[in-house]
Amino acid sequence: MPKFAANLTMLFNEVPFLERFALARKAGFDAVEFLFPYAFAASEIRRRLDDNGLKLVLHNLPAGNWDAGERGIACLPDRSDEFRSGVAQAIEYAQALGVGQLNCLVGKAPAGVDDATLRKTLVANLLYAAGQFDRAGLKLLVEPINRYDIPGFYLNRSDQTLQLLDEVGAANAFLQYDIYHMQRSEGELAATMQKHLARIAHIQLADNPGRNEPGSGEIHYAFLFAHLDRIGYSGWIGCEYKPATTTEAGLGWLARARA
Repeated sequence: MPKFAANLTMLFNEVPFLERFALARKAGFDAVEFLFPYAFAASEIRRRLDDNGLKLVLHNLPAGNWDAGERGIACLPDRSDEFRSGVAQAIEYAQALGVGQLNCLVGKAPAGVDDATLRKTLVANLLYAAGQFDRAGLKLLVEPINRYDIPGFYLNRSDQTLQLLDEVGAANAFLQYDIYHMQRSEGELAATMQKHLARIAHIQLADNPGRNEPGSGEIHYAFLFAHLDRIGYSGWIGCEYKPATTTEAGLGWLARARA
């Protein structure tokens, strides 16, 4: 049976962030993930994890000014120093929180910069991050995002991301496969996950359209969960969806998946 982690950026968001850990445990989750921990002291987050017997399975590197619409800075030629500072900060939090993998949102391609420059910048930054993570015993994850939700995002497809990782050439760098984003970008969900299973370190889910809970849209999640079991996926699946009403009201899918 797949292992599910509550994404606390998206779920239980009717209450303050630090109160969501207890709600995740009450709902039956053994693990959590979230976008960013940096607005809080690592000790505060660690206490919530420990108090509720939860494992943290993922958070992201700093991604620039999120509130202003930035979605990562790894491909931006004038932000490499900031990116490298963010790598150090992410490692510090990861070690304090006991998480073994961190996701890098590479960012939106800026206007007026040629692709060769963006690519060179991104490869160099990912190579730097992978080296620093390797010394810290961490995996580096890179996630493609569909162009409808985030127009201009530099990576949109799994094959495109794997080609980038080939160019980086780091043994600890993996694909983060978000089922929702890849349904919108490319389809072929089951075949792609099976083909690239060894290079996928983390999976996330939401249904389409709407990015709501599984069972609300077109994606056949009962099939995909059984498929992931058949092909031997042993990682976590992060529940990064927007509840259609409340988190608790929409958790019927979780009970069915565990039945």
